Amino acid sequence: MQKVTPFLSFDGQAEQAANFYVSLLPNSRIDRIVRSPMDAQEGSAGSVMLVEFTLAGTQYIALNTPGFTFTEAVSFMIACEDQAETDRLWAALTANGGAEVACGWLKDRWGVFWQVTPTRLMELIRDPDTARARRAFDAMCQMIKIDIAAVEKAADGV
Repeated sequence: MQKVTPFLSFDGQAEQAANFYVSLLPNSRIDRIVRSPMDAQEGSAGSVMLVEFTLAGTQYIALNTPGFTFTEAVSFMIACEDQAETDRLWAALTANGGAEVACGWLKDRWGVFWQVTPTRLMELIRDPDTARARRAFDAMCQMIKIDIAAVEKAADGV
């Protein structure tokens, strides 16, 4: 068991959310579904109470908790290898009621906030040439979904 595990509260859709998330990334799976031993606020006896799942190698727990909602105060960053992965994850996470936010951030259909971040973007904004890093950062700030080629052009001063 890992020392710290993100614990997410969903309003009755923990199993659906966990199944969706594990379908997106390699090294992901549903580890265990725990059903309620009795009638409770979270549901009737036998209903899904919590879902233990692994997402890209990190363990999570999703709990069915009525009335809880997510805020942008907590988000999950996905490091994307290229534009194709960025585009695929962006489309999947914004579908069916998700929403684009800004600068690579989005909110999925359950209200969970994600940062779909190309690793190349992080390299560019960490560039030791501060003018180059600033141009990359400025370009990112003008975007909703990150366009790696456009950020590279901006970093290069094109």
